Amino acid sequence: MLRGLGGVAVGLPLMEEMLPSTLIAKPTPEVPVRAFNVFFGLGIPKPVQPGDFEGVLEPLKPLKDQLLILREVDQVRCDRNGMNAHFDGATGAFTATPPDGEARSGGASLDQMVRRSHYPNGLPDGMVSTLVGGTFFRRSRVGRYVHSYNPDGTVAATIQEKPRDLFERVFGAMNVTEDGDARQGHIKRSVLDSVVDQYRFYTGPNSPLGAASKDRFKDHLDRVREYEQRAFAMKIDDPRAPKMPPPSELRHGGAADPGGEGIDITLEALREEWRLMADLYALSIQMDRARFGSITFLAAGERIRLKGDYHYDGRLIHRFDDSAQLKASGSKGCSHEWWHKFNEKNKNEQLRAHAHMKMNEVAYFLNRLHEGEDCREANGKSILENTMLTISTESGDGRHNDVKRELSGVFHAVTGANGRLKTGQVLNAKTEGLDLYNTMLTAMDVKGKLGPKDREHRSVDSIRA
Repeated sequence: MLRGLGGVAVGLPLMEEMLPSTLIAKPTPEVPVRAFNVFFGLGIPKPVQPGDFEGVLEPLKPLKDQLLILREVDQVRCDRNGMNAHFDGATGAFTATPPDGEARSGGASLDQMVRRSHYPNGLPDGMVSTLVGGTFFRRSRVGRYVHSYNPDGTVAATIQEKPRDLFERVFGAMNVTEDGDARQGHIKRSVLDSVVDQYRFYTGPNSPLGAASKDRFKDHLDRVREYEQRAFAMKIDDPRAPKMPPPSELRHGGAADPGGEGIDITLEALREEWRLMADLYALSIQMDRARFGSITFLAAGERIRLKGDYHYDGRLIHRFDDSAQLKASGSKGCSHEWWHKFNEKNKNEQLRAHAHMKMNEVAYFLNRLHEGEDCREANGKSILENTMLTISTESGDGRHNDVKRELSGVFHAVTGANGRLKTGQVLNAKTEGLDLYNTMLTAMDVKGKLGPKDREHRSVDSIRA
């Protein structure tokens, strides 16, 4: 009954009353199998990837025990003649196969392989089968920003690039009011209206819930309402309500990539939108509304002209002003150019600062699945520790004049997948992405393999726990 509360509109955190008594008695109860792909644009050139958590990987250091950092991963087999890593490298991330045209991958992505193996008859009722979201601007080929694919190479789900759209994908859209203004309907109503009677019962004196579950239930619905208000920027009079950010002013759709020439954006505006998107995506996982999918922070070949002071850990890392520092406008004034100008003999200060910032925003999302009681699961581990999250990008070198160099040394990091993979180390894998991915699938008890059927699989045993 608790599982069905509110139908498809509202999910609930896992409470002990939802578990069979035999499961409660187990010392290490089972947790759901989950797999997500986390993509960040433009990559980290191989010479810039340190052997530890200093430099550009500094923001990941607090999570070093929960991550396995993999260097020297070769994705050259993803090369497609006439393309570059912005296209084929990005599509090959999480598939290890070259693209099949401009809108298809060459095969399934990691998350979809796990989903089909563990849930062959479909996910439990009320779940989003695959959740794809992200904050990005460069459009062009789909492989730039979508990173979840079915076995036939089609995208596993339409990407949600606005917080409002992601919210509606997870929680369900409200009915349009008589005047046709859906947003006004959200201001007047909430998805929680559908469960108000159940709320009163389960928090009242006759509730079957224990004290701990009652408190978690109340806190959970309060958080749903908070995120709902943030997503729709509602104006309300209740002084107890959280302060609402203004509606998003970022460009989306075609306006986000006018002629491929890039857009001007401040670090503050970029962060505000991304972190709301990351919060909502993480909440959907915490609520067990999504177990598979991908999230993107900036597309492959991203073209933005970023401006603003970037601070980390109380110190100024860099003053972003791409256009002025590059002394150019349009596409030539975008952060994209720092990757094309990369030279291992130089300091590459701007590129390093951009990469550091990207790792900081990836770490923000990861922390949303690791910190706090809402992330602690029945086996005592965090959602981050129990889930297989694969973090990767498009290239190991931003220059397009050497395919082997460009698609070698592609940055990867993975989480422990509930003790299946060995975290807490930085490993020089020296392997093909295809062998890495298939080893991960074997660890996840997936019978199928990625890539050509007649190719001999070489297991990367060093990543197995």
